[in-house]
Amino acid sequence: MAEIIQKDGTWTFDGDALRLTPGRDKNVSLLRKTLGELTVPLGALAGISLEQGKKCGRLRLRLRDGADPLLQATGGKLAEPNDPYQLAVESDRYGVAEYVVDEVRDALLLDRVPADPVDSYLLPGPSVPLSVSAGDGTASFDGEHVRLEWNWKTEDSKSAAGARSLPLADLTTVEWHPAVGLENGYLRFTVRGAETKAPPKYDPNSVELWGFKKDPLMALVAAAVQARLPHPTASPEAAQAAEQPAAIAPEDDHDALLRRLRELGDLHKSGILTDEEFALAKQAVLKRM
Repeated sequence: MAEIIQKDGTWTFDGDALRLTPGRDKNVSLLRKTLGELTVPLGALAGISLEQGKKCGRLRLRLRDGADPLLQATGGKLAEPNDPYQLAVESDRYGVAEYVVDEVRDALLLDRVPADPVDSYLLPGPSVPLSVSAGDGTASFDGEHVRLEWNWKTEDSKSAAGARSLPLADLTTVEWHPAVGLENGYLRFTVRGAETKAPPKYDPNSVELWGFKKDPLMALVAAAVQARLPHPTASPEAAQAAEQPAAIAPEDDHDALLRRLRELGDLHKSGILTDEEFALAKQAVLKRM
């Protein structure tokens, strides 16, 4: 087993998968803390590298195109501090980092893992339920429905119809663009049969983002939805199969929901989730139980 422990996080490789655990340092981004630990199977990796600087370096993972719904949903627009596939490495730990790189590369060669794109997701995406408030509204997702609720800053023509509940089965795409400088970003859902080119400010199926500190978390909502939509490169037959709900053993589903409740409690205690966000997310979990 190869492992490197840094303030930024811990990466552990057991030969079959690379486990990425975000650090608890105050400089670790809110998005990475909320996303939590990731397990990246060897088959999802296309490469790994170490960039060395005088005082600090960086480990970088390269995933196969189409393997991760988070990368698919964000399209390479995640800012460097929010990228879970990077790890800041102190210069005195370069030797350990190089060992991790060598172990992963050797495993990729031995298993003959191709670097080609894939037509199905190899990572599950963020855990649900999720609820994030930013810009002109709140987006919540419980795995089956997206709920959009508006605040006092929402355009009147958009908020007049009230909160929106969008069944996953009615969605065709999800788009996330971060706010950059003076340009607003957005989280947009395209509903089958109701496509629109209206600006996010007026689109009732979009949340407009203004660069507030929690805006990056909207990327997790986008990724969670993306993980449950047909893969963009899947065949029509595979896409149709993906639209059918997977059979989940009740006891397995129950255990997963209990784990999610514990995760939400930890995020609330650490101050990552506000009281309101915790209450909304907890209520969604309890409804599913």
